[in-house]
Amino acid sequence: MENNLVQPLIAAIISAAIAARSFRKKSLDFSGAISGFAVMTIHIAVNYRFGAVLLVFFFTSSMFTKFGEDKKQKVDADYKEGGQRNWIQVIYNSGIGTILVLIVWTLSGSEDYCLNSKESSLLTFLIGGIIGQYCCCNGDTWSSELGILSDDQPRLITTFKPVRKGTNGGVTKPGLLAAAAGGSVIGVTFVALGFVTTNCSSDIALKQLLLIPISALSGLCGSVIDSLLGATLQYSGFCSVRNKVVGKPGPTVKRISGLSILDNNGVNLVSILLTTVLTSFACSYIF
Repeated sequence: MENNLVQPLIAAIISAAIAARSFRKKSLDFSGAISGFAVMTIHIAVNYRFGAVLLVFFFTSSMFTKFGEDKKQKVDADYKEGGQRNWIQVIYNSGIGTILVLIVWTLSGSEDYCLNSKESSLLTFLIGGIIGQYCCCNGDTWSSELGILSDDQPRLITTFKPVRKGTNGGVTKPGLLAAAAGGSVIGVTFVALGFVTTNCSSDIALKQLLLIPISALSGLCGSVIDSLLGATLQYSGFCSVRNKVVGKPGPTVKRISGLSILDNNGVNLVSILLTTVLTSFACSYIF
């Protein structure tokens, strides 16, 4: 019984420290810190590799969010100091992954597995979904936070016409490359730790390296889906008073693109869901 409590205890201590630090650094508000603590604890308590990919997403995304804050403040109408996230954003960006982590726990406990459909097609599918979730989140965040700092002119993904920085659905080459890099980092983390935490035959272990290019594609795919949804189902307009791109229509706002159907959280949720499913099927087929 004591051994069964060690990993959850470690998870709670690590999660509490990170949540408190993130609140002080303004990466999370109070509600975000509380929900973040719960999400982190679940991931780390179930499987250290799941915890690692979540933390890589959180730390790298928080770091890049703070890059070029002065420049972003001039462009982003919803800018918050430190990129402060609340509980809604935490749940939208990690809710699907958390559900999948809990399903894996009910099926296999905290035992770590290589991706291998011959051994367990269901676990491979579920773990692939967890990886896809964080590849999408990390790729899209890297793309948004680094792409907006690029000197390249953003182009609307549906028409390829030039648009203002901050327009939903606007993409740049550096932004797309950042999305692929963000996804690949998740894959590298999961594979590298797996060489230590799993016990697989040499051929299965080497095959895990294929997860890195899959993760890069998942990061890119998630960002592209997010951009397509943003360009079509999320409103973008230019406010002549604030001199910024805004997400809601108004008397001083000239429409650029999109319909007022989804907000940013809704776009994130749909793109995460689609990328999660696609990555699950890709892992099931390849492994």
